[in-house]
Amino acid sequence: MSEAVSSQRILFNRRELAGAFGDIGTDLPLLAAMIVAAGLHAPWVFILFGLLQIATGLLYRIPMPVQPLKAMAALVISQKLGGDVLMAAGLSIGIVMLILSLSGTLDAIARLVPKAVVRGLQFGLGMSLSLLACKEYIPAHQTAGYVLAGISFVVLFWLKDHVRYPGALIVIAMGFVYALFFQPDTPHAIAQASRDWAIHFSLPDQDTLIKGFVLLALPQIPLSLGNSILATRQLATDLFPERNISIRRIGLTYSLMNLVAPALGGIPVCHGSGGMAGHYAFGGRSGGSVIIYGGIYVLIGLFFAFNVPSVLTVFPMPMLGVILLFEGLSLVQLMRDMFEDQRLLFISILTGVLAVGLPYGFLIALVIGTAVYYLPPGSVKSQPLS
Repeated sequence: MSEAVSSQRILFNRRELAGAFGDIGTDLPLLAAMIVAAGLHAPWVFILFGLLQIATGLLYRIPMPVQPLKAMAALVISQKLGGDVLMAAGLSIGIVMLILSLSGTLDAIARLVPKAVVRGLQFGLGMSLSLLACKEYIPAHQTAGYVLAGISFVVLFWLKDHVRYPGALIVIAMGFVYALFFQPDTPHAIAQASRDWAIHFSLPDQDTLIKGFVLLALPQIPLSLGNSILATRQLATDLFPERNISIRRIGLTYSLMNLVAPALGGIPVCHGSGGMAGHYAFGGRSGGSVIIYGGIYVLIGLFFAFNVPSVLTVFPMPMLGVILLFEGLSLVQLMRDMFEDQRLLFISILTGVLAVGLPYGFLIALVIGTAVYYLPPGSVKSQPLS
């Protein structure tokens, strides 16, 4: 699955530039929605998010993503929770993950949870992203959106492995041209600059910290353990086996990001197998792709974040939807190495279906999938597929 790329080199070429856009379909809409719902200071949210991308690219030297915490984002957007609660939740989950990392608990969990369950969690996340793309993003502009999405899909599929003409760059360019001609707010989004770049530093009181932990951090922890830690480490091992990235290291960078960013006015973040799959699918093979990606967010924060809804006009939703769809499909296809054993395939499918279909599905899927794996031999038949 992996390609022969020097693990110590950070590359900056057309493939890395194309790979930079592999996770934008997930991140940008969530960032914008969280900023509006929680009343956050948009320029510094974008700048911090970009700086964290750059830092992980330099540290890991592979396309290790930084993403908004998805369960937390969904609750903030749906319940309109304030920025103080969001900040408290980020700090509290950073503390929890730091304890789990330093105590060795993350390593123990990693040894307990089998690869079939991790593949199932990736499968569930891939289905979730694909469904979101097809139900919400691609139909956003009705007929014109379907046309743009269809053309984008063909371009991405046709040029998915093309080194000279990376498909993601062509799709991004198509989306920009479409926005200029069919979205009247686009010139305003390009021209409007924000001049308030001050750092907003604050720490929550004890009551707010407890509230953030209970309302936002607790629902997020199972998803983070399954996707941000276990699945990300598994995918890093699949794609970059020579790097030998440990669970402990991923847990520590996860925790440190959340001990710093929320206190400075940023959003809580994580790593994620979906983001890595997206960057890799579009050409990212080193830390260069996420460094470029981070630079884009820094520029958005410095010059284009005054009017958040206008920023989204530059990246049409149908185009983001197709990129998100490819990211989801990249995760789904990781199930291929389970096809040789019927029992493992059953466990992976069961885990994925539970993860995508139930409230707190990733926690339930993690527990049930692992329990089924350790059932006595014969409870779930194990035999090669014919």
